[in-house]
Amino acid sequence: MESLRIDDLARRLIERLPPALRAVQDELETTFRAVLRERLGKLDLVTRDEFEAQTRVLERTRARLEALEAKLTALEGGPGSALGG
Repeated sequence: MESLRIDDLARRLIERLPPALRAVQDELETTFRAVLRERLGKLDLVTRDEFEAQTRVLERTRARLEALEAKLTALEGGPGSALGG
């Protein structure tokens, strides 16, 4: 997760604190950021770019599979015909 999003999450947590705790806001914000980075770092996450790249690979693979299935159907003699007979 990007540092900007972690900072935004930490800021939103601080905004929800009761006014009495806002006196220690800087310390809490630093702690929130550290905890969020550590916990989110342990998750098995991928970046958006990596996810989109894998999506494109899957789309190309699916298109190739469909083309091969069509070719196999044509070689078998069309829909409903059995191999070898």
